[in-house]
Amino acid sequence: MTQATRDPLPSAATPPSPSPSPRRMMREPSVLALRLGYGGLLPFVLGAALMWIVRPDAHPYVALALSAYAAVIVSFLGGIHWGFAFRQMQPDPALLVWGVVPSLVAWVAVVMPPYSGLVLHGVMLIACYLRDRSVYPAEGAAGWLTLRFRLSAVAALCCFVGAAGS
Repeated sequence: MTQATRDPLPSAATPPSPSPSPRRMMREPSVLALRLGYGGLLPFVLGAALMWIVRPDAHPYVALALSAYAAVIVSFLGGIHWGFAFRQMQPDPALLVWGVVPSLVAWVAVVMPPYSGLVLHGVMLIACYLRDRSVYPAEGAAGWLTLRFRLSAVAALCCFVGAAGS
């Protein structure tokens, strides 16, 4: 067994390979991110459509499914701000605070009746996007805003359509 196979740490003579800065890696979404993002709209579109076509006895289940999914996505959007804060030497308190606000609002929206809870989810999706318009460029992620706009617009619209169907 050679020294290289026994010692998993690189030697001082071998410099570590340079890695791109996090800001550089986030310029624009990858093809996979685009596919996953657009695929993530399927539960919104399906949920909103089903709110209008299911039998009355199934309606509460569809409403809860749509609301719960919206809450997960809204919470995810808040969590992105914690990710931005984690990259900073001194985390910006505003990022940390905003990072929990969407989750708390989404939690309240899930326990509300669908006609109002889904509206709150839709409003929160828009509020998250509006907040992200100022945060993303400062964090080097401005290239993601077009995708964020499209996803947020469709998801919010589906929440409003679902609320109208409740």
